[in-house]
Amino acid sequence: MLTYNVRGENIEVTDAIRSYVEKRISKLNKFFESSVEAIAHVNLKVYPDKTAKVEVTIPLSYLTLRAEETSPDLYASIDLVTDKLERQVRKYKTKINRKSREKGFAPIDVATPATEAPEEDESLQVVRTKRVSLKPMDSQEAILQMDMLGHNFFIFEDADTNGTSIVYKRRDGRYGLIETDE
Repeated sequence: MLTYNVRGENIEVTDAIRSYVEKRISKLNKFFESSVEAIAHVNLKVYPDKTAKVEVTIPLSYLTLRAEETSPDLYASIDLVTDKLERQVRKYKTKINRKSREKGFAPIDVATPATEAPEEDESLQVVRTKRVSLKPMDSQEAILQMDMLGHNFFIFEDADTNGTSIVYKRRDGRYGLIETDE
């Protein structure tokens, strides 16, 4: 069951906007088990050029869904973000189901929601810190997670070697893997 945290920047979040956001994003509930409790963080922005940007982040114990969309119409942006999130969930579920059929195992939790903590000012300032618990997975699943998050790299525990590994997106569009020595 999703709960909603709807914020607005340069816009007042009216009851109509809030109910539309909740109605559209609640379509994603059909993809989750009834026991799943998650908070959908929705950020609505309106720019001076009259475009609207909608950002949605849904951290789950096994996946972080994130999408953003900008268009001249706020409601159209909400629709586009919802469609994007739905495609992400379908892609993830298809890949996991295919992998579990091939290898004969149930899907593994692949990520936990990250927490942020500000650091002190220094000459080389750290502006954001994230804590993640590394879940065992293979490089294919790590690449899927990285693409879902829209990041250029992803750190994970290799299920085969039990070591920490990093997958990253290369400039040529292909993927690289960094493995650590024991």
